[in-house]
Amino acid sequence: MKIELSEIKDLTGVLTMTVEPQDYQEQVQKELKQFRQKANIPGFRPGMVPLGLVKKMYGKGVMAEVINKTIGEKIAEYIEKEKLNVLGDPMPNDELTPAIDFDNNDTFTFAFDIAVAPEFDANLSAKNKVTNYVITVTDEMVDKQVNSYAERFGEYVDAEEVKENDVLKGLMKEVGNDENPIQKENAILNPAYMKSKTIQKKFMGAKKGDVITFNPMKAFDSEIEVSSMLDIKKEEAKELKSDFTFEIQTITRHEAAKIDKELFAKVYSTDAPKDKKEFCAKVKAEIEENMAEDSKYKFGLDMKDAIMKKMEKVQMPEVFLKRWVKATNDKLTDEQLEKDFPAMIEELKWHLAKDQLMKKYDIKVEKEDVEAYAKEVAKMQFMQYGLMHIDDQYLTNYAQEMLKKDDQLRGIVERVAENKVYEALKAVVKVEDKAISHEDFGKLFN
Repeated sequence: MKIELSEIKDLTGVLTMTVEPQDYQEQVQKELKQFRQKANIPGFRPGMVPLGLVKKMYGKGVMAEVINKTIGEKIAEYIEKEKLNVLGDPMPNDELTPAIDFDNNDTFTFAFDIAVAPEFDANLSAKNKVTNYVITVTDEMVDKQVNSYAERFGEYVDAEEVKENDVLKGLMKEVGNDENPIQKENAILNPAYMKSKTIQKKFMGAKKGDVITFNPMKAFDSEIEVSSMLDIKKEEAKELKSDFTFEIQTITRHEAAKIDKELFAKVYSTDAPKDKKEFCAKVKAEIEENMAEDSKYKFGLDMKDAIMKKMEKVQMPEVFLKRWVKATNDKLTDEQLEKDFPAMIEELKWHLAKDQLMKKYDIKVEKEDVEAYAKEVAKMQFMQYGLMHIDDQYLTNYAQEMLKKDDQLRGIVERVAENKVYEALKAVVKVEDKAISHEDFGKLFN
């Protein structure tokens, strides 16, 4: 088989392949013999169909299939041998490919357009400055987290007099509708959710047994809230204009837990602090650890920005890439392609830069790295729901389930690779530590 690559111009070239009989005939014969054993042709027992008949009936199709497979394998071998950093996949060039005539020819020529990655240097140096933000953890932040723990491990108690966040249960009756009044027993009402502060004040200080008249729609200004409270359809609630009486039967209040040894043991089931000072110190260390992760994330974003600035003037074979993207996404419209293409190019540039830096610094992504990062992702997800201290074995099992999903696995591998690149470059660039408040740090993302 002859393979020739034209001169690369504007990052594209033409790969021409000439397929000769010796490249495919042996495999075609083998395929036809195998097909003969399975062929079910009327008038012949299985395996007894004459090979000539099989060749006459299916020879062209088998030949085309074998040649296509051979072409794919040889292109891959050539690209690897010549160390071509190709972008996308080779695309058939119909203009330079002669018409295929399986009846009269046994030698065939195929032409493919290919695109290669541009030359670039994504590496950074000491001339590049990247800020490492050190987020200050204040006493106020510690107190807020301590109070959050107290709230979480608090309990619901019966109360005699309504306060702001209490939940009320009682009997609701529609006023002024003598024919078919709406009535709901054990209606649940939370004054804190009322949009009308005037109506909300009516309930403050009320006691069990008190009857309060109010307009639900004016109070909540939400057919969803009212329909749920009265157990009626949203359409009915939207048209509801009546006042209702609410007879308070129970008042339930959530009381925060006391900040004592019992709370410390609930928050930290193992190695529980002995007193409030030690508890606050432990909470502060937790917050600092979380802030360090946030800082690390921002550091990575800034490092990526520095790398991508070096890629700004790198030209890409955009005509070829648009053609390839369109060919591999048959549902993609031209309008959508034009809209998404700039982001695709940026992503491709980042992929090329990252790969170059991984090779330069001999970075490998090991199984242990992926599993450890998956556990961190799982930990962060639980923390978003206020679950700060999850058993390590449970985290491990949860992370393993995440890694069974291909999309999540790919994403985690990418993040691990990126973080390793940032860590390698951290020793190369000039890193400037800067203390910053949590509030100002948040503004950086705006």
